[in-house]
Amino acid sequence: MAIPVIDFSKLDGEERAQTLAQLANGCEEWGFFQLVNHGISDELLERVKKVSSECFKLEREEEFKKSALVKSLNGQKLENVDWEDVFTLLDDNEWPSKTPGFKETMTEYRTELKKLAERIMEVMDENLGLPKGYIKRAFNGGEEDNAFFGTKVSHYPPCPQPELVTGLRAHTDAGGVILLFQDDQVGGLQILKDGQWIDVQPLHNSIVINTGDQIEVLSNGLYKSVWHRVLATTTGNRRSLLHSTTHHSRPP
Repeated sequence: MAIPVIDFSKLDGEERAQTLAQLANGCEEWGFFQLVNHGISDELLERVKKVSSECFKLEREEEFKKSALVKSLNGQKLENVDWEDVFTLLDDNEWPSKTPGFKETMTEYRTELKKLAERIMEVMDENLGLPKGYIKRAFNGGEEDNAFFGTKVSHYPPCPQPELVTGLRAHTDAGGVILLFQDDQVGGLQILKDGQWIDVQPLHNSIVINTGDQIEVLSNGLYKSVWHRVLATTTGNRRSLLHSTTHHSRPP
């Protein structure tokens, strides 16, 4: 069993109706799906991979190795922590500054992700029978363009004892439309489907979409906000960039 993979470019062609149906199914039955041909260039995505990986190595890795989390992994199962190095990019907070090209690349990427998020919201409007722009206005609290749009940059370094800790504990996302650019080499992301944990398969330069709690509420429960987690692994260094569009009152 695998989550749906949808060719987003077919929305603009003869297969529009079929593609809309696939997107509705992804939201209603899965709460997760992957988009290919989503309109964000491979060139930009390759730069995003490069600068995010370099940022971790240059600015984050040594601190992670010396962290209390790493020191606490001594044979005891850790229940209330995640094996994750994480920071958040907002329009008005301090970004990593030592990695060449990081700010320029991530600024461009966030702009493209916001455009894609708005297109996805328009598709949801259409599939739910809502006026065009309804979900976007709901997140903005009206006509203003002030929805919360945060970018969470995560790395899940190799873990010597992955049976003792989770990369990211099981949860649902509180936000609205979530766009994830996950590692296409190192897996670990799973969703809970019909009582089973299902792998979200790595797929080259795809964007994983999931619907958060706010979309479940806006759709009167038709679109699902599903439980998901990330497993720690002994190999690889999983990269994850998660973008959340949320109601203008910022989440706690």
